[in-house]
This record gives sequence, C-alpha cells and structure tokens, in this order.
Amino acid sequence: MKQYAALARVSSREQEREGFSLEVQEEGLRRFATQNGGQIVRLFRIAETASKADERKTFRELVAYAKKHAAELDGLLFYKVDRAARNLFDYVELERLESEYQVPFISVSQPTDSNPAGRMMRRTLANMASFYTEQQSVDVKEGLARRVREGWFIGLAPYGYRNIRKDGRGIIEVDPATSANVKRCFHLYAYENLTLDGVIARMAEEGRTYRPSSPKFLRGSLHTILRDRAYIGEIEHRGQWYPGKHEPIIDRTTWNRVQTLLGGHIYRSHDMTYSGEAITCGHCGHPITGERKYKKTSKGEKAYTYYRCTYYNAPGHPRTRVTEADIDGQVLAVFKQMRIDDDEVRDWFQMVLRSQTRDAQQESVAQRAELQRQETLLVNQQDRLLNLRLSEDIDQETFAKKQTELRDRLASIKLQLDVVDRSHDEMSDLAAKVFELSQTLCDQWLSADYATKRRILEIVFLNCRLDGVTLVPQIRKPFDVLAEGLISKNSRGDMI
Repeated sequence: MKQYAALARVSSREQEREGFSLEVQEEGLRRFATQNGGQIVRLFRIAETASKADERKTFRELVAYAKKHAAELDGLLFYKVDRAARNLFDYVELERLESEYQVPFISVSQPTDSNPAGRMMRRTLANMASFYTEQQSVDVKEGLARRVREGWFIGLAPYGYRNIRKDGRGIIEVDPATSANVKRCFHLYAYENLTLDGVIARMAEEGRTYRPSSPKFLRGSLHTILRDRAYIGEIEHRGQWYPGKHEPIIDRTTWNRVQTLLGGHIYRSHDMTYSGEAITCGHCGHPITGERKYKKTSKGEKAYTYYRCTYYNAPGHPRTRVTEADIDGQVLAVFKQMRIDDDEVRDWFQMVLRSQTRDAQQESVAQRAELQRQETLLVNQQDRLLNLRLSEDIDQETFAKKQTELRDRLASIKLQLDVVDRSHDEMSDLAAKVFELSQTLCDQWLSADYATKRRILEIVFLNCRLDGVTLVPQIRKPFDVLAEGLISKNSRGDMI
C-alpha cells in the first residue's frame, strides 16, 4: 500500500470565499489516497486560527518529516497548489523535496504531470498564489493606514476604552469604569508626588481593580498606561502618532507633566521620610532603607516604620534598626536648636538669606531666557514643517513623525518654563520661609506630609548618616550657625 504525507491549510477569509474548509480538504486528500491504493500516514493541519509562527512551524515539520521518511513516501498530497505554499520560497522547498529526495508533489484538485510542462504549470499557480498573498498584504496595510489617517482606531482598544460597532464601522468609545482608573493613575502620578509603586499602592487602598482576571495594577501595565498617547486623542500606527476621532481621557497639561516626570527617571517606591538615600549608614556607607511592619491591635492594624542599612544582613554588620519616631525626635531636637528669640537677630538672618538667593534668581532668569529662545525656534520649525507639507515637499508619514516630535518638545519646554516661573517667584522668599518654619517646626513637623518633610530636609541638611541609633546630620550653611548657636551680626559684616 502506498504511503502519503499530506497538508491541509485554510484561512477564515478563504474558507468563507471558496468553501475550502479543513474538513473538505481532508476528505479530498483521503479520497485521493484511497483511490490510488494508498493511505495518509501523516496529516499536517494549518487552521485559520494559527499565527504566522505556528504556520511556519507546521510547514517546517512537514519538510523535516518528508526528508526523514523520503524512502517510504510515495508523495506529498495537497488539495490545491496554493494550499501547499503561500510564497515562492516555501514552494522552492517543496520542489527540492521532489528533485533531491524523490518525493513527488501531488495536487489532488489541480493534477499536473511530473515533467517540465507540469512543473511550469505548478510554478505559475504558485506565482499567482504568492502574488495574491502579497497584494492582499499591501491592500490591508494601505487600508489600515488610510483608516488611521482618517482618525479611526484600529485593533484592540487600549485600557480605558472598549471596541464597539457603529453604523457598520469598528470604533472605540470610553469605558466608564476603566477610564476612571486611567484618570486616577495620571492624577496620582502627576500631582500627588507618587511613583509607579506608590500609585499602585494607592489604587489598591482605594479598592480600584485593574481587570477582573488581574485585580492589582502591575508596574509594567501602569507604565504603559502613562506612556500611551491614545489617552490624549491620538492613534499609533507603525511607530507614528496621528490625531484620532475618539474622545480623549487625559488633558494635555496633565499628560505633559507626567511625561516630564517619567522622562526624569524619578523613582521612589515608598513614602518613608528617611529612606531613598536620605541617610547613609555610619558603619559601611550604604543607604539606609525603610520597612513597614503591621501589628494587630484592638483598633485594627497599626503600622510601624523602621529604618536599617541595606546591608543589614551582611556578615559582621550591626543589626541595628531605628524607629521613625526616634529619628523624628532627633530631627526635632536639631530644629529646636535653630530657634531664635531675639527679633533683631531674626530679621538680620532673614536679610542674609535673601541676599544669598540673588545668584540663584539670576540663574533662573537666564534659564528662562534660554527656554524662551528654544520655544521660539520650535514654533518656527512647526511653521516651516507645515509649509513643506502644504507644498507636498514631504510625505504624510514624515510630516506626522516630525509634527509629533516638535509638539512633544514644545510641550516639554512650556512645562519647564512653568517650573522656572514658579521657582523664580518663590526663590526670594524660600529660604526665609524655611527659617520661619524652623522657628515653629516642632509644632508642624509631625503633621507635615512626605513631600514637605523631604523638601525641608533637602534645604536644611547637606547629608545625614546613622551611627548606630544616632542621627548625625551635616547642616547646610547658614543653618549650621543657627544649630550651633554662634550667630553674631557684627562678626563678619553682612555675612554669617
């Protein structure tokens, strides 16, 4: 009895158009084998649900099997020539099996002889199939590109939206439940001084779920959400972004702020005041990290924050942990030393602080002028780019790419200008305000939020180390003089 290997291949569109389902092909292949006194010893199937990788894998398995069992096979069976190979490279592999391994190529519904004329006919059919596949790919890509240029979304809707059909057209619309999560994520990251991990923790605290199958937001998913321009009404296609017709979820100001923060590689996985390299270990010099423990009480769980060296578990390292309350007490003791009861000395100290911020103010003015110059250049570049497109000197794809790039750079410049303006307005009074705060800090420190505490520590302390359980701060000038109690307005003229 003759032995055959066979391949049945179908895609959903071809099945709908031509009616060549896998079952129809398999029946035809088996009928041919039986009528010719043989049987199919190995049948390979490529269904409409197969990915390109799976298709290639199945085809390679077919070729490998034919080479290994060439002496036993009487032919390779295919329903039609275009079922055998979708491109000329694959067809060449099948012809090589016939010429080098003597395994005949047999098309059961398009029979051809094993002679030059028959092979020419098969190659013509294979050429037609390859042309159809390539042309279909081009048509699909052009159709998708045209749809994007018209502002319509293609593919699966991003998180926060959902796919619907309206008037026979596939579009996306805002999903009320998930879009609320998107807005909250952007707000927390942009305006509440939280990092990715901090946003994830806050979302969990608020009882917000990502998806039913995955309730918790993952760090990678959150980062993707914060980077997705679809939320400001744009559509991605082949690495470029185009204006879309779908409703934006995030306003441009919030989006720009988030991108600036992400671009700055700001990372903090906690809201612990003295962690994140604020303090170093006096024993080994490595950063102090924090850990939070929860203990059950009659009123529920209570959180306790401890600080220790990151090399706490290294051999020979002191296994010392300090509570946040202990460090708070030592910081407050430093601020108590800064208190000045003499009104005349206090006024003089504020005057000196203001004078020391003049250089910083001048630098701020220079920085603003440079940013304004860059802003003017970008606006001019946008105008030139538009003129080039109107005169058709550049194509749509290049225009969209450059337009997106210039728009993002301009938004970043404007955000930097906003930051400079804000810092310029506050610079002259910042140090004086910190001084005033230091006079009443004991009453305000424990109720201050994380951002306020960290800012005060950065202004007052140059660095800190933890020797055992003792905090040893190096205080910035001129606050070091306050802490040492050595103020004398006549000692060094107008300096401290």
